[in-house]
Amino acid sequence: MKSGAILPEPNIPNNERWGALADREHLPYVRFLGGVSLFEFDGFDPEPYQERCPSSCWAYFVPFHSMWERAVWIEIDRSKMLLPAYISGSELLNRWKAEEAYGHNFMPEIEAAYLGPLPRAAFKRAFLVCKENARITELAI
Repeated sequence: MKSGAILPEPNIPNNERWGALADREHLPYVRFLGGVSLFEFDGFDPEPYQERCPSSCWAYFVPFHSMWERAVWIEIDRSKMLLPAYISGSELLNRWKAEEAYGHNFMPEIEAAYLGPLPRAAFKRAFLVCKENARITELAI
């Protein structure tokens, strides 16, 4: 909130980040690129996706990681994201293959990237999902 953006390298300990305990050559792909990971769920159908991408762990995070017990989901207005900072899921997959960046994990097709800080101006809506009351609450942004 203070920075006005989601930062690709926020000032938090590595043990609180996903996949951050690996060395640089094995960091998650979007973090390696200096970006913020985004999920693209437009037209997403879990069953065919799981058949195409059996190693993808998207359900581990949706609706929240069980150890976290809650998550904030932010819907992004794509029209407010600056190009070329935004890389779609299909473009990210093509780039990963072209760079042969196989040591870096990511979720093919549904993980997109925003290189650099993702501005709060691109936020459309935000929701809090909690385990304790099994509710989804829309947040003011």
